[in-house]
Amino acid sequence: MTKFRRASRSTRVLVPAAVAVAVLAGCAQEPSGGSPAGATPPAGASPTAGSAVTVPPAPTGKPAPGTLLVGDFGSDTVTFVDPARGATGSVEVGTAPYGLVLGADGRAWVATAEGVAVVDTTTRQRIALVPYETDSGPVTTGEYRGGGMGIALAPDGRRVYVGVNVPGGNGTLEVIDTATLRVTDTVPVGRRPFDVDVSRDGSEVYATNHDSFDVTVVPAGTLEPRRVEVAPYGTEGGLGSWLKPHYTAVRPSDGKLLLPFEGERLAVVDPRTGRTTIEPMTANTHQHGTTVTDDGTLLTVGTGPIDPDVDRGPSLTVRTPGGEERVYPLEGPHESVAVSEDGRTAYVTGGFTRDGYWDGLSVVDLDSGDTRRLAAGSRPLGIVVL
Repeated sequence: MTKFRRASRSTRVLVPAAVAVAVLAGCAQEPSGGSPAGATPPAGASPTAGSAVTVPPAPTGKPAPGTLLVGDFGSDTVTFVDPARGATGSVEVGTAPYGLVLGADGRAWVATAEGVAVVDTTTRQRIALVPYETDSGPVTTGEYRGGGMGIALAPDGRRVYVGVNVPGGNGTLEVIDTATLRVTDTVPVGRRPFDVDVSRDGSEVYATNHDSFDVTVVPAGTLEPRRVEVAPYGTEGGLGSWLKPHYTAVRPSDGKLLLPFEGERLAVVDPRTGRTTIEPMTANTHQHGTTVTDDGTLLTVGTGPIDPDVDRGPSLTVRTPGGEERVYPLEGPHESVAVSEDGRTAYVTGGFTRDGYWDGLSVVDLDSGDTRRLAAGSRPLGIVVL
């Protein structure tokens, strides 16, 4: 039987002050105003939400295959990135872009603090901004800002689903008709919906709610939400806990939800029954962004240690469908990950929701393990491959 390391971790929910100063990762209690102090930014990182990286407006014309698009959480833009050369231009979309998703028609949908921006990636222009129906408070920036977070597109391209954070309370899932560019429905979900995913057949939507230890399962037809608790370490500490869900991937083989925790435990959730099984992981680091390829390979970003005395640093875990893992060390915190079409390269954003972020990407050769840094954008968070 597999033994999980440090069974007492479930009691380590509040970080002592001495450790909190040095921590590189974590998403503990939501403050009454502003983001708590985090790690000292790595060399070259912007010390504030503003970017040290300046790029010209994006040129028009269809991007070359493999071009990256990142959401600039530290600015109000998305940036087009050539994986070989870096940033090639930016488009203004709205305050503090978080998640983004790409449609087959070349339109990108970007969750900002102000609304969902629609970007034509061929003309490289914002063609619309769909305001939220939910009152999420004043438009602000930073880790705890209100507005859109996770976002997903229905497989048929007819609806966009966006998780809207309401500071201090439960969030909502808003449904946008992609033809009329209007919000058609609003569904209650949990607190701070970091991620939104859709089943491969489009029949269900999943909002991963960081601060309420759960996933909200929403049938696309009835829109009647159902809460599934996902807390492999328990819920002790409430908002002060660091051991909460962040991002989810839908396993292609069976539609189960994959939620990595701390580089130690992979929660595998059956959304139909609500049952969770736990599989061991090996990176031993606080984990955020995740994605899965068509063959079921899971990629998960490790942001760094909760406790530097016992946890490992930032990394990228690549996990086969059979559970074998390869861990690639990274320099500094990261947040999200995307994979090239041929599956040989991973692109990991350096934006990070907490302090310690930097203005660029890590490009990881998944065959050789070689990693290089690429300056791009302003605190880039969400990422898609065009």
